[in-house]
Amino acid sequence: MAMTGKGLALVCALGFAVTGCTGFSYISKTYVSLTPQVVTIGCNDPYEIYDQRQQRRMLVVSNALREVTGCGLGGRYESRDPAETRTQRFRLAARTYLDETVREDCQITGETIFTDLQSEFVYACGGPIEKRGTKVPRLPGRGGVGVGQR
Repeated sequence: MAMTGKGLALVCALGFAVTGCTGFSYISKTYVSLTPQVVTIGCNDPYEIYDQRQQRRMLVVSNALREVTGCGLGGRYESRDPAETRTQRFRLAARTYLDETVREDCQITGETIFTDLQSEFVYACGGPIEKRGTKVPRLPGRGGVGVGQR
C-alpha cells in the first residue's frame, strides 16, 4: 500500500525536526493530499513520487532503510556510500518518472533538498499545463513502499 497522508506527514515531521517548520508546512500544503506513484531506478530501488502537475513540481521520497544500506545488488551505485550518490539517484528517479509518464520533453529546472529522504524538483514542459481533473498517464501497477506500508 502506498504511503498515506499520515505516513508522509510522519516522514516530514521526522525530517523537518532538523530543518524547521517552514519546510514541513510547505510540503503538507503542497503534497499531502496527493497519491504517490512509485518509480524504480538502478537495481529496483523504489522512490515515491508526489507530482503536483498544475505547479510542475514533484516531491521525490526515499526509504530510510535504503538510504542507510544502499542498494548493494550491483549497478552504478554498488560499493558507494548512499550519501555520495544521493543527488544522482534522486535526479534519476525524477527524470525516470517524467519519462514513464509520457513527458520526455519536460526538463528539470530546479531542485530543493529538504532532508536526506526528500527532494523537490521543479520541471518545465513545452505543452500547456493540464486542467485539474484531466486524466493523465499513471505508472502501471506498482505497489507502494515506505513508512505507511502495511
